[in-house]
Amino acid sequence: MLSYLLFSVTIGGIYALLSLALNLAWGGAGLVNLGLAGFFGIGAYATALATGAGAPLAIGLVVAMAAGVLAGLAITGLTLRLRDDYLAIVTLGFGEIVRLVALNERWLTNGADGMSGILAPGKAALGVAGFNQAWAAGVTLLVILVWLLLRRLDQSPFGRALRAVREDQELAGFAGKPVLRLKYQAFALSAAVAALAGALYAHFQSYISPDHFQPLITIYIFLAVTAGGIGRPVGAVLGAYCVVAFLEATRFLAAVVPGIEAVQVAALREALVGLSLLLVLHLRPKGILPERIPPAPKAPS
Repeated sequence: MLSYLLFSVTIGGIYALLSLALNLAWGGAGLVNLGLAGFFGIGAYATALATGAGAPLAIGLVVAMAAGVLAGLAITGLTLRLRDDYLAIVTLGFGEIVRLVALNERWLTNGADGMSGILAPGKAALGVAGFNQAWAAGVTLLVILVWLLLRRLDQSPFGRALRAVREDQELAGFAGKPVLRLKYQAFALSAAVAALAGALYAHFQSYISPDHFQPLITIYIFLAVTAGGIGRPVGAVLGAYCVVAFLEATRFLAAVVPGIEAVQVAALREALVGLSLLLVLHLRPKGILPERIPPAPKAPS
């Protein structure tokens, strides 16, 4: 039972990093990224390839984040003229392209068989129980660190400039804000955090395959950010842990609802996720912790 709880805490932390990534791009700059699973997958495969070639864990994480940044810059460059629904469609297509490349390019990713034996530091020395405890603590500390950094960023002039772009990019441009540069920076930072989450997932699981990066992950993260509070980093973290708790709790539906099979349980879980999103949007459209926009600093008299 303890190992299961530690596993849930670790996955919750990884989802929290993904939620912070989405909140930075969507909640901060208004860039709707439906390809979050693609950046998640890029980070996982990048670190798996790097550490598989003999690089240590730290280098693997750096490589993953660098790959995420490059992908984020590329997507931003291709979608400069797109906004709202059009941007969402393009990013959704990008996420699927990443998954299909991982599925078909066997020479690089081993295709549908996936990549196994990924470096899992400390697993042999600590054992399964110790490894789970160490990773639950490590991922949680990393979530706190990233949250503190993004919270500080959110309260800085850079964060206020991002919100100006989110609300009205034309007006922000007229006010002298470098809209294009802000978009590049926001999307690149968001992609780096999402890739970091993917790298941690790969090393924790020691196995990845294209099935791990389905668009459904993006839906989970959108639910987390929406439930927690769009535009507020602490809300994104809270929403991520709530979503993981909800998903894990619904695994036991077969024991509660009589006469249903495992396949029906899986379908019912997905239906409950959709229903939860509708309820959140209806009851708490601004989330559990709504965004609090601080007043602009007063000009010196």
